[in-house]
Amino acid sequence: MSSSDNMLRIDIVDVGHINSPCDKTLLSAMEAAGINIHYHCREGFCGACRTKLLEGEVEYTTDPLAFIDDDEILPCCCVAKKPLKIKVPL
Repeated sequence: MSSSDNMLRIDIVDVGHINSPCDKTLLSAMEAAGINIHYHCREGFCGACRTKLLEGEVEYTTDPLAFIDDDEILPCCCVAKKPLKIKVPL
């Protein structure tokens, strides 16, 4: 498997796009790409990184405890399962 097989495209509204490794959290991928996103706990407790999921599917590495709506995700504790389109608070 090549390294590009392990990457998924993440379109970020009003920012651009990044390629995210399938085994890294979205927060880690955004940080590596230099995208500033609010966060505090990195484990789904606080909800500071709450982000709108417009298209795609994620899987949580740990069950989030922070309240999120059906159209929201917590990038600190999820990985992309399919290409995504998200909107982060800027």
